[in-house]
Amino acid sequence: MDETKSELLRKYEQKFKALADQKRLEIMFELCQRGKTCVCDLTEIFEVTQSKLSYHLKILLDANLITKETKGTWSYYDLNDEEVNSLLSEELCCVFRKKGEGDCC
Repeated sequence: MDETKSELLRKYEQKFKALADQKRLEIMFELCQRGKTCVCDLTEIFEVTQSKLSYHLKILLDANLITKETKGTWSYYDLNDEEVNSLLSEELCCVFRKKGEGDCC
């Protein structure tokens, strides 16, 4: 496998690992509903310590599924709509579509 394909598959592996956790999916759902949200509000919503929440947020950030904006001492998180929409689109389907099976992206 060439390096480009290998890197592409690594990228998707990271995203799917991030998505393979109910708490992280709940965080993403909440951000989808609320929009940009302060980490302090997220700790209250999920009733977890900030360190435990930070662990999940870092995984989502590293997978580029959420964004982070810091204002002073507070961090605000939001869903990375472009990245999430990319995963939900035909882009990923095209990665795994067999050659000759319909039109690809």
